[in-house]
Amino acid sequence: QVQLVESGGGLVQAGDSLRLSCAASGFTSRIGVMGWFRQAPGKEREFVGQVRWSGGSPEYVDAVKGRFTIGRENAKNRMTLQMNSLEPEDTGVYYCAAQSIFRGEYAYWGQGTQVTVSS
Repeated sequence: QVQLVESGGGLVQAGDSLRLSCAASGFTSRIGVMGWFRQAPGKEREFVGQVRWSGGSPEYVDAVKGRFTIGRENAKNRMTLQMNSLEPEDTGVYYCAAQSIFRGEYAYWGQGTQVTVSS
């Protein structure tokens, strides 16, 4: 099993920046891909971005390209999400998730951290 814990959410104003962290523990050697998702009030959870744990460039949904940056800190088993130029539409609960190297689907999820962007 892999356990994921997010941190760093909060209330900010439009245009501000925020940095989220996701700490992984347990069988972290089994992690193939880690990603960020978010869920706005009354909406379905949506993909934000992901990165292959072994290396490579992250991928992002178009809505956050140029504003959000995913970082990997493999030695610390931690993934980050640097969010700049935040917009009210970025408000939601942000989840960290991980795919096993054995299965190409997100099987492990964190509890989520709230991000609220006021206009």
